[in-house]
Amino acid sequence: MRIPAHSVCTAIRDDIVAGVYERGGRLTEEVLARRYGVSRVPVREALRTLEAEGFVVTRRHAGACVAEPTEQEAADLLEMRLLLEPLGAARAAQRRTEAHLKVLRGLVRLGQERARSGNSGDLRSLGGWFHETLAQASGSPSLTAMLGQLRHKIAWMYAVEAPSSPVDHWAEHGAIVDAVARGDGERARAVAALHTERATAAHRLRFSGSAERVRTSQHAVNMSGLRH
Repeated sequence: MRIPAHSVCTAIRDDIVAGVYERGGRLTEEVLARRYGVSRVPVREALRTLEAEGFVVTRRHAGACVAEPTEQEAADLLEMRLLLEPLGAARAAQRRTEAHLKVLRGLVRLGQERARSGNSGDLRSLGGWFHETLAQASGSPSLTAMLGQLRHKIAWMYAVEAPSSPVDHWAEHGAIVDAVARGDGERARAVAALHTERATAAHRLRFSGSAERVRTSQHAVNMSGLRH
């Protein structure tokens, strides 16, 4: 397939996340250039970027290879997200624009409608769009980029179970938007922290032999206290 040179990095990253390239597998410039229909120059640049992001490593006598993160490294990613998602929500409460609010409310409305109707086919993509927009509403390009990178790496390393109650899951999204709309940074932080903690418990390592559920807390989120 032929893609624009500036999109090579995204294409390789997406294929790594999707499992097209196995962990530890070699990534040769010639093969990648042929696959994406570009010269070796953008491929070389993409590999350098992906190495900085942690998706690729350079090994002596082997060259560029797909990284092989440890279970501890994978767990660290979830812990980082537990810290950064609430920070992003708190910043969004202070810096969001009306355009951000419009998109966030529209996504919540769509998500809630699909959750209530049992049409869950696109709930995951809607959720990804919601969190990406929330990060953008923080007004911090650095934080937005970091959260985006975390989401890619977590999607690469973990399989995620669907929420047991999609309706409650999207009610949490709605509670975050309500706090952001009111400019209540502390509440936005608190609700986002509980939401992220609950979502984290549904992650299972793709490369773990035991595939044990990652648990950061034993207590459930009580949404009854988050509706006001």
